[in-house]
Amino acid sequence: MRIAVLGTGTVGQTLGTRLVETGHEVRMGSRSAGNEKAVAWAAAAGDAASEGSFRDAAAWAEVVVNATGGLVSLEALTAAGTDHLAGKVLVDVANPLDFSHGFPPSVAQVDGRSLGEAVQAAFPDARVVKALNTMNADVMVHPRSLSGPHSVFLAGDDDGAKATVGSLLQGFGWTPDEIVDTGGIAAARGLELYLPLWLSLMGSLGTASFNIGVVR
Repeated sequence: MRIAVLGTGTVGQTLGTRLVETGHEVRMGSRSAGNEKAVAWAAAAGDAASEGSFRDAAAWAEVVVNATGGLVSLEALTAAGTDHLAGKVLVDVANPLDFSHGFPPSVAQVDGRSLGEAVQAAFPDARVVKALNTMNADVMVHPRSLSGPHSVFLAGDDDGAKATVGSLLQGFGWTPDEIVDTGGIAAARGLELYLPLWLSLMGSLGTASFNIGVVR
């Protein structure tokens, strides 16, 4: 599958590398082609990796992953192009964390809406799925690095898109029982608002290598 990963930070690079490892072609998108981080990542990730602008990557891809900073995600996706997102699965991994008043950050949710909802509203023909935003990047792609079962959450209005994302997650090593469908895209509100607790736990545990699980 051809997958665009928008964003050159730790999350984007970690996801991109693992997607290549699990058999996909990946193009990392940034504001402009030739981004230094993206070029270095593509060189290290192998023949199935490439880089380009947000627009280049989204136009080429079958699936788009938004791994940009949450406060600039709508701007980045606009640069990718509405026409290049239409009909495609758009995996929103971003968290809209506002550090303007220091640490810990607040979660920006305009009019009570999540970033996931805002992305779906801005790009109504995209098939948006909120996923993977509740954990560290290494845990996202190597779930078996933690002992015992734990959970990864999906939120989105399109069941087919959630099935596609679930398949990608199973490629990372998540089991079907660990993939928890929380409902429509409005459920992204809770997934994003979990972040203050996650940051508190990271501080108290002294590590980012942890996750939570739904016990039934």
